[in-house]
Amino acid sequence: MNPLELTTYETQRRAVPRDAIRPLQVIPGIGPSLAADLYLLGIRKVESLKGRDPEALYRKLRRLVGRPVDRCVLYAFRCAVYFASEPNPDPAKLKWWLWMDETAAKEAKRPSASRPACASAASSEARR
Repeated sequence: MNPLELTTYETQRRAVPRDAIRPLQVIPGIGPSLAADLYLLGIRKVESLKGRDPEALYRKLRRLVGRPVDRCVLYAFRCAVYFASEPNPDPAKLKWWLWMDETAAKEAKRPSASRPACASAASSEARR
């Protein structure tokens, strides 16, 4: 794909009003990009994530995008659902990389990796 061409999904994502996604950005690990994804999935406020299935949200996002989505987005969704579902979330559990699959977690424990290098989630975490 030509870098200047935008998919329909990317166009929709860029059109999401920044004021509309700001409430979702209080979730640890959720920056503007993932907040826009959640918005396009129908999530408008943190409370809407309470009790949701992160895997179902991830599958729905993959269908909307129409191509593979970085698996770290799933890990961020898992963390976000935990944050929304717990009245007093444990701060030690509010890092998206702690919500990886077992296989990915083993990979990340290799001496050269302090945490996984996921494009989408890592960039939002860097802004925190």
